[in-house]
Amino acid sequence: MLPSIFNDMFDTVEYDDAMKCDIYEKDNLIHIELDVPGFDKNDINIELSKGNLIVTAKKEKIEEENKKYYRRERSFYGKYSRSFYLGDVEEDKIEASFKDGILVITVPKEATKENKKLIEIK
Repeated sequence: MLPSIFNDMFDTVEYDDAMKCDIYEKDNLIHIELDVPGFDKNDINIELSKGNLIVTAKKEKIEEENKKYYRRERSFYGKYSRSFYLGDVEEDKIEASFKDGILVITVPKEATKENKKLIEIK
């Protein structure tokens, strides 16, 4: 068993299980970069519905025999999800890539539509 000093030291650290991300626009493209460490690209699902982009990473817990953990903080299993409202985008041109635990999604913005209409005064 580990000395109690280790338990007290680690308990003061806060953990955030959400997928951290950066979102920015460049050259009329929306770029979304998400940290998804410990997952494989087959564990990740990306869905677009009514302007909402939903990214879900899901991995089942695998029990390993002959291991007795004293502390386990790196739990790369479970289900994590993030949702982003993007508005009108070109759905057919969305691209995604995954490398070294980082998911990059590139979303072309739809050409701006002229929504104003002049009304004639009679």
